[in-house]
Amino acid sequence: MNRKELTKKIFQMLKDHYRLIIYNDSTIQTVWSIKLTPIKVLTLGSLGAILLILFTTVIIAYTPLRENIPGYPSAKTRQMIIRNYVLVDSLENEIITRDKYFEKLRTLFLGEVPAEESSVSETGIKAHEVEFRSFNADSVFQDKLLEERLGLSITKNSKRLPSIENIHFFTPLRGMITNKFNTKTDHLAIDIVGTVNARISNVLDGTVIFAGWTMDTGHSIYIQHESNIISAYKHNAELLKSVGDRVKAGEVIAIMGNSGELTTGPHLHFELWHNGTALDPETYIDF
Repeated sequence: MNRKELTKKIFQMLKDHYRLIIYNDSTIQTVWSIKLTPIKVLTLGSLGAILLILFTTVIIAYTPLRENIPGYPSAKTRQMIIRNYVLVDSLENEIITRDKYFEKLRTLFLGEVPAEESSVSETGIKAHEVEFRSFNADSVFQDKLLEERLGLSITKNSKRLPSIENIHFFTPLRGMITNKFNTKTDHLAIDIVGTVNARISNVLDGTVIFAGWTMDTGHSIYIQHESNIISAYKHNAELLKSVGDRVKAGEVIAIMGNSGELTTGPHLHFELWHNGTALDPETYIDF
């Protein structure tokens, strides 16, 4: 049989008519019958397959049944994935902060001077390098209000002032000074590293005028002393006093921590002010 005859035979088979009959097995009576052709069978089969695919797609896309199909996570699983992603991201930041802290300690133990973090930002930043960060407007306003209320200013004079030279200050924290007082870098305080969960002590008798949270310095406490002296303790893990409390010299007021955005590890950021002027704490206190 040549190719032409084979093609003609196949075409004839597709045109032939067939009948599908269902009989009652007991009475041999025709219950249902239908007249079919191979072309009709192929057409109905293709249409059925398309409808089945569409139906399955709708079920997977718009019904909860898709959660029973391998590879499709449930709503609870998706929430867990997002939560784990956030936790991993936070853990990465904590590891980076810890590594910087250990590197600074290693430098100190080797007798080297740790590099000071520059507070001067570069000019001419490219557009793709700009990073936008969310902030708490209430916290920023609170910082500004506190500065205006205390009337704090900057001075380059680090010598002992005659008006307070006879005052004995209690040491707020025994430890290692990792960042000194420096008006050139706008660091108007000293950073002290102590033991874990170290207690922060008050330097003089006074009254707490601020005890709360700020975006940059975390848990902070300000104390008003005699002779217009103000001491500030920042980045604490916990505050033990409230606004209006009277505190004695040497009394524990906070626990050392790592709170706020402007911190690179657990330490005490200690400031000393007199008549609105920033003083170098090392001039008056033996750490």
